[in-house]
Amino acid sequence: MSAQHPLFPGNAPEVEAAFQAVPEEMVAEILDGELHTFPRPARPHTRAASRLSRRLGPFDDDPGEPGGWVILVEPELHLGPKPDKVVPDLAGWRRERMPDALGSEDAPAHYDVTPDWVCEVISPRTERVDRGKKMRIYRREGVRHAWLINPVAQTLEVYRLDDGRWSLLDTHEGDEAVRAEPFDAIELPLADLWAR
Repeated sequence: MSAQHPLFPGNAPEVEAAFQAVPEEMVAEILDGELHTFPRPARPHTRAASRLSRRLGPFDDDPGEPGGWVILVEPELHLGPKPDKVVPDLAGWRRERMPDALGSEDAPAHYDVTPDWVCEVISPRTERVDRGKKMRIYRREGVRHAWLINPVAQTLEVYRLDDGRWSLLDTHEGDEAVRAEPFDAIELPLADLWAR
């Protein structure tokens, strides 16, 4: 067993060093003390995440309706005691839980406040980790809602955390127009996520 580094009390120093050394063109995460690296997402993945972010824009507009959220693309989250270093495709916080999303000039680049909602855009390379380790970490940390989007299969799975367990509320597919928790105040046309 390796000695603990004073700045990183939970993860092994060699895992932290490897995490810091991952090139910019890769996505790096530490999940359950293990380093996971993935190439940057493919075009369908990036397109779906970008279009979803734009569609959810009214929630991140503080004075507007429905408002009241901070929504970020690919934030680095430090969650739990080790910590796990997770990069969801999108994450959202109720504004009262994240009143100052920018922080000060010397604020760290990562966030350690558990989001209220996360979205993972799954691909063949990431699906096992997204559905497994990451969903378990989100559950452990009390993330209230999670969406899994598959742009190739054109599906949206909507989950809610109930009594410490994920409940699948619905699976939407194709060109449906849906109202999905926690953003059910607006109708989301799924066809927009798959558009070329």
